[in-house]
Amino acid sequence: MRLSRSFSPFVCSYKPTTTSQPLYFLRLRASSSFYNYYKHNISPKHFRRFTTTPQTMALNPKFAGQRLLFNPPSASSNGVAPAVHTLELFLDYVCRFSAKQFATVYNEVIPLIKSNPKWASSVEIIFRQQIQPWHPSSTLVHEAGVAVALLAPEKYWAFSDALFKDQLAYFDEAVVNESRNDTYRRLAKLADSVGVDENKVYELLAISDKVPEGGHENNGNKVTADLKLQIRYGRLIGVHVSPTVVFDGIVANDISSSWTKDQWQQWLTKNLG
Repeated sequence: MRLSRSFSPFVCSYKPTTTSQPLYFLRLRASSSFYNYYKHNISPKHFRRFTTTPQTMALNPKFAGQRLLFNPPSASSNGVAPAVHTLELFLDYVCRFSAKQFATVYNEVIPLIKSNPKWASSVEIIFRQQIQPWHPSSTLVHEAGVAVALLAPEKYWAFSDALFKDQLAYFDEAVVNESRNDTYRRLAKLADSVGVDENKVYELLAISDKVPEGGHENNGNKVTADLKLQIRYGRLIGVHVSPTVVFDGIVANDISSSWTKDQWQQWLTKNLG
């Protein structure tokens, strides 16, 4: 049997190499989990290889607005994809440090990339919504981000910019005495300020106080299922802290939310040439 194993931000799968052996798919999150499984389930004689497999930087097409492409090269005639780096930003709308990093990237780093033809053709940026549940409003503001991404992908980054600038209005103290739908209404108005239909956003977010006929209780709103996809991706690769930057599938711990334009420029020069 063959074992393929890695730790966050990777995934692990164990697959027997013969059809007579049982099939297991494991997701092991810590070295202790791996050791215990190996100790009790895998004989050393079957242990052939121990490898790491990076998780791909996939993005569901329905969230296309979260990806920025500047001047991507075309695929080759035989279908081989162009060699493009991926920079993923895991950000929480009600995190001060995420707001600081977003402001620098949105207002200074992105214009830098656009002005450099080599960089523009060799990197993409993906906004990953990193919900932090110890702030209850984090779920609500990220639902609004998802709603905008679905309704008007071209407005997603502009809405994110507006939301980060107004994040104090959604901190714990600002929402504790208002209803959930009242918070949604304010978020819908914020979306309207960047050109997204307020009523359509609110329709996706609002929670009814009645169970729909033939439906079930506690089903969330019309973006709940899509929000779960955002959360699952972060969990899959093991991101916890916001902000977190992932470059080509590897967490870039050297990148700080306090980085200036000059520091970003030095990093881009080093990694993109």
